[in-house]
Amino acid sequence: MSAEIQKLLCSDAKLERDRGYTELQKLLTNSEHEKVLELQNDFLKLLLEVSDRWETRHGALSGAKALLESRKSDDDFAISLQDHVLESLDDTEFRVRIAAGEVLGALCAKLGPEIYSRTKSKILEGIQSNLERQPLSETGHMEHEDAEKLVEKLSSSPSNLRRVSSDASQIFHDTAGWKSLETYMKCLQSVIGGCGYAFNQFVDQELLDLIFSTLTHTNRFVRETGFYVCSSLVGCGAKDGSELDSEAKLTEENAIYRHGFQFAEHLAQGLADNWSQVRLAGSVATRQFLLSLPSEEARQKFYPALIPQMCLNRYYVAEGVRIYSQETWRLVTQGNGKQYVEKYIQQVVDYYIQATDSDNHAVREAACACIAELGSKIDKTVVSPYVKKLLETLLVCFNDDSWPVRDAACVACGNFVLCFPEESKDELPALYPLFFNNLQDNIPSVRLGAAIALVNVVKACGAESQEKVLAKVKEGFDGLENQPATSEKYSGMDTGPATYSVAKQLRDNDMELHTDRQMYSCGSLAPKMGRGREGGCMDHKFRKPSEPWELADGCVSLMAELSHIPSLAAPVMKLVPLLAKACTKRHYTHHVNFLETVCKQLPNLAKGLGKRQFKQFLEQFLEPIFYSLECDSALTSAAASQCLTDLSHFIGEGIMRGRVEQYDPK
Repeated sequence: MSAEIQKLLCSDAKLERDRGYTELQKLLTNSEHEKVLELQNDFLKLLLEVSDRWETRHGALSGAKALLESRKSDDDFAISLQDHVLESLDDTEFRVRIAAGEVLGALCAKLGPEIYSRTKSKILEGIQSNLERQPLSETGHMEHEDAEKLVEKLSSSPSNLRRVSSDASQIFHDTAGWKSLETYMKCLQSVIGGCGYAFNQFVDQELLDLIFSTLTHTNRFVRETGFYVCSSLVGCGAKDGSELDSEAKLTEENAIYRHGFQFAEHLAQGLADNWSQVRLAGSVATRQFLLSLPSEEARQKFYPALIPQMCLNRYYVAEGVRIYSQETWRLVTQGNGKQYVEKYIQQVVDYYIQATDSDNHAVREAACACIAELGSKIDKTVVSPYVKKLLETLLVCFNDDSWPVRDAACVACGNFVLCFPEESKDELPALYPLFFNNLQDNIPSVRLGAAIALVNVVKACGAESQEKVLAKVKEGFDGLENQPATSEKYSGMDTGPATYSVAKQLRDNDMELHTDRQMYSCGSLAPKMGRGREGGCMDHKFRKPSEPWELADGCVSLMAELSHIPSLAAPVMKLVPLLAKACTKRHYTHHVNFLETVCKQLPNLAKGLGKRQFKQFLEQFLEPIFYSLECDSALTSAAASQCLTDLSHFIGEGIMRGRVEQYDPK
């Protein structure tokens, strides 16, 4: 049995190695002392073998780790492992180095912190000596050249070519492997975990300076591992029964609390890192740091540095960071998060404004969402002094090159105008053009966000804004007359109205649409999206110009939302015939997208106007709905089907059936 397990542990396949480790754990659970001694001898022999296969070395270390963790191995076995483990920390295979670090952690758990005392110099020297890396070797030059090619491919414009070399160097340092640094740090993490509270005696400024240097390292893998080491380190300061300890006793006994402000400063940087993986590692360390402190009074000292970043990460785009941060917020604030934001409002506002200036569009989007939250959830008397500053920040984000940021800024401005109408009054002349610009944006969700924001403005400002907004809706529907037919660009088509499928096919096969276009990757290597203030090629005015149908599309959503304001029922009813007329214009390729929006919003419009008022317009929309139902676009057809279902439930199935039969007796 043990021979089979040993064979599995040394297998080429990871699944088999994992299965072997599980089988060994099961075997150790039911093994007598004699069997454990036999296994100890087997794995010591395996460690002494000189093998070219890293799997053999890895299997021996994995077996030794399982024996140590079972708590059935002898102290003599543990002592005899030390020299072999230290040698394996410099193995050429990183998986062997990681396994050696884990065994060292298990040795600390069994024999105590004396193991770290003996190995401290080697571990810390291994970290220190590997902090810097220059791509001077042949392999390093090849990696550097590959990075240059990647940047050149991603940056197709001639103006970017002069930056290729420096960008490639940055990518190399930010993403390349970093010798044994990461594995030595994981070894330190395992040792800290093995020692537990006993490691507290080794926490000094020299160790902290070394760990903190990894948190600001140019390589993101190193920073990520550094924060996980911090997570283990801050946990070693926790001790049962310390809730009632005095400040002086905490400072004396808890090294983490003693150096708490340094930790808080670096954790705040990790929570704001440009890489999501590092941000998540920083979030893990921050939660561990705060929850390891024994009392709320002890934690409050560090809240000003951490609360703003923790609060923003609840809206971060990366799902792992967002969900973890939301849970951390719940655990730390115990349901009093609103009060904490109000207490540290100055720090929160300053950080949100700083975040809107980030190079990372995901951070700017989260910052806009958080600013919107300030307007809607926090006590108005607390936020009121900062409204002007926050609105000015959102005005910049309105022109962002990233559409999620534009959308979030638009919705946030609408919330602020609704919650602070008096404070926002001076900014309205600058806001209206931006709202209307988003209403005709190329992105459908941005148009919908603008519609919702404009409705909030109408609710806040009343008659003063109604005239402008209703005039814009009328302008949008009338403007479809000026929508150029897609067929005009392509020769060989009839001059009459083209069917959707023919126009779409010719457009899809147009090589100009798919040649010499900017390539983007899905992450940090993509060209950075401008913040709307830099001018030049990254300014918002270089985005694809809006088309008349896009404004009309946005006006459909706006009109449906306006119908829910009782005072606007009559003016909105006057616009319904214009909407019905707009549905008959089908000379352009994207008319199916417009009809899709109409089908989605028609039930919403009907509920806003009321059953009695809407029924008089129903016949005007039956033809567009059935046209959409039979068109080639699956999304439009599905929207039309759902529209018929929703209208039937609202008006009544009998009435709806009668109107449909009247429209088409067949």
